[in-house]
Amino acid sequence: MASHLVTTLEVLEEAKPSVHTVEGRSIGIIKSKGEIYAVRNVCPHKRAPVCQGQLRGTMLPSAPNTFVFGMENEVLRCPWHGWEFNLTTGETICDGLSKKLTFFPVTIKDGAVYVEI
Repeated sequence: MASHLVTTLEVLEEAKPSVHTVEGRSIGIIKSKGEIYAVRNVCPHKRAPVCQGQLRGTMLPSAPNTFVFGMENEVLRCPWHGWEFNLTTGETICDGLSKKLTFFPVTIKDGAVYVEI
């Protein structure tokens, strides 16, 4: 694997994916809750540019007639069909589906964000 300088921490905005090309691959760099994620910009559902979607929260399982919102800035929502993915695990929020996001290792050095491909 090779390490590639992609961006710097100072230009990343909280919960706003930025898309970069690394070795011909479209990669989304996402800053959320003190963590930096490098996500392949391809939705496993229909190959949409998933990192052009929104990072937000979702409704959590709760008691009848109760609505609980959670996971703020931890759910990446695909812009094409609304599929939601847990940013920390890559797994889809939809029950019974095994599709996952692809992540790349990230290293931070002197404020620079490196991605290993």
